[in-house]
Amino acid sequence: MKLNKTVLITGASKGIGKAIAFKLAAEGYDLALHCKSSIGELKSLADSLQKEFNTDSYLLQFDVSDRLASKDSLEDYLDKAGAPYGIVCNAGITADNAFPAMLGEEWDGVIATNLGSFYNVLHPLVMPMVVTRKPGRIITMSSVSGMIGNRGQANYSASKAGIIGATKSLAIELAKRNITVNCVAPGLIDTDMISSEVAEATLKAIPAQRMGKPEEVAATVSFLMSDDAAYITRQVISVNGGMI
Repeated sequence: MKLNKTVLITGASKGIGKAIAFKLAAEGYDLALHCKSSIGELKSLADSLQKEFNTDSYLLQFDVSDRLASKDSLEDYLDKAGAPYGIVCNAGITADNAFPAMLGEEWDGVIATNLGSFYNVLHPLVMPMVVTRKPGRIITMSSVSGMIGNRGQANYSASKAGIIGATKSLAIELAKRNITVNCVAPGLIDTDMISSEVAEATLKAIPAQRMGKPEEVAATVSFLMSDDAAYITRQVISVNGGMI
């Protein structure tokens, strides 16, 4: 059943973002799907969602670390489609290295993409959402690494810890506007970003003794996006098999 609500998902072409797109489409949302470079995969995803769920999708392509490109693309989207009901800030990268060997560009690139995108994506969209005077949902993606740190991920952990702080602050500002702002913090999830070496080393620390599935993260996002979650805001919800 169509909900007549649109959700923007950044980093939607693969992994967790793609699973979120499928879950929200199945729930009846229309989607604005974003990628940085995998536009062919994004078009294929949109076609699949249209055929399976009759989902209308708007496609956006820009680098979330580029403030001007993000602003231009999102303002063009707003002009054509109006403010979305929900936003899922999912786009992110890793560049793991031991801190003494970490290059400046590895630090800067991860911070700019994972944390800088909070401003770059949300700043053009928040006031248009407020002006609608309708309820809304913003969901950011952190990580267990942002909560407890992880060897070789000082850059990634810093970016994801920053996301938690920014999310909690924005949640306070928007609470009286009936716009909830929450953070989902996945643990070890079975995606292309996880190497077999990392998986093997990390599994020992997971009480559930398995990797999570992208669909399990997507189910959490789907609940936070729903009407049932209207009184949940400023929270960090971990999907990590009991790691912390």
